[in-house]
Amino acid sequence: MLTLVTHVRDLHQPMYFFLTQLSIADVLLTTDIVPSLLNVLLHKVGINSFAACIAQLFIFAFCEGSECLLLTVMSYDRYLAICNPLRYTTIMNHNMCLKLIVISWLLGFSLSIVEIISTSLLEYCGPNTIDHFFCDMPPVLELSCSDTSGVQLEIILITGPVLLGAFIIIIMSYSYIIVVILKIPSSTGRQKAFSTCSSHLTVVFIFCGTLFGVYILPTKGKSLNMKKFLSLLYTVGTPLINPVIYSLRNSHIIKACRTFKSHFL
Repeated sequence: MLTLVTHVRDLHQPMYFFLTQLSIADVLLTTDIVPSLLNVLLHKVGINSFAACIAQLFIFAFCEGSECLLLTVMSYDRYLAICNPLRYTTIMNHNMCLKLIVISWLLGFSLSIVEIISTSLLEYCGPNTIDHFFCDMPPVLELSCSDTSGVQLEIILITGPVLLGAFIIIIMSYSYIIVVILKIPSSTGRQKAFSTCSSHLTVVFIFCGTLFGVYILPTKGKSLNMKKFLSLLYTVGTPLINPVIYSLRNSHIIKACRTFKSHFL
């Protein structure tokens, strides 16, 4: 995806520029999680130092936070393209794209730094065993012998409004998009308009749905294996599905693949 968007001129558009950033976040996330997962699967146990565990948690939080914000930016991009097509190129120019990307990465980095600093300053006195395939925030906090209520409240107060705001923007953007699409008189026009945002909407449902199931829904009565399965979906499943959804269901990407193959291979 990164190579195609870089080398094929037809893909030098805001939507595909945002898609490259989403691909970078997916690559970082899988690089952070998958080696640890494979180690656990092969040896039935994984051993990490405290510093390595905190580093893994930081990269995970950074990638997930940034990806959530990038999906929000992409929903706003689709809103402008469908609801304000005449002003789209004026509003979503190169400078605006760069600003939105930088804000997404910096905000994701800032939120994860706050979480990691607060978590690393807690006292850990054992046992240091996590029943999970990577160092996620809830199981790490369970290892602490300090009072973690302050850290949990801090994380909710700092990250909650940002992520909630992102989710509201996504809902509002697609609400307007659906209204506009339904007003299109021809079925062909409606289908064409919906096809431009259906891939992104699918990814949003998978990503936000699994995160919601793990971190927002009550944990009482939810088995540990179910938590691990949901965690597997958004740490490994979503990065695996993203390029498939955005490439196989996108005629521009398929055409770009053929162009790239004929010119560069």
